[in-house]
Amino acid sequence: MSPKVKQFFLSWIVNTLAVAVAAMILPGINYDKPVDLFLASLVLGILYAFVRPLLLLVALPLLIFTLGLFIFVINALLLYFVGSMLEGFHVESFWWAFGGAVIISIVSMVLNIMTGNSKARVQMKRNSRPPKSGPGGDGPVIDV
Repeated sequence: MSPKVKQFFLSWIVNTLAVAVAAMILPGINYDKPVDLFLASLVLGILYAFVRPLLLLVALPLLIFTLGLFIFVINALLLYFVGSMLEGFHVESFWWAFGGAVIISIVSMVLNIMTGNSKARVQMKRNSRPPKSGPGGDGPVIDV
């Protein structure tokens, strides 16, 4: 299996687990069968990949004004749309979708970090000691 296909399946599993956690926590989000959960997370992932970037571009002024918190509204709209589009996956209202979007974002972030699927990297780098300043030191000199 190619690395791209593995990456896709890992992302799909993480997204499915995040949606399942949101459905377990929130009574306003539920699904009929596990197949409906997998299908809903697949459709949500496709919408996140293709529609979400366009919505982020259109809503850029609101994103800047709200310091990025409007992303939760966009994610909630997409989750609510998936709930209205699929028969076996139900989202009762926009506010349940908003809560689900917050939970899905947090769970996805944690699972992506745990699986190494995250694009964020932490790098620890030890710098050498700063140069000595003052008389007799090799520090920076400012001439006025």
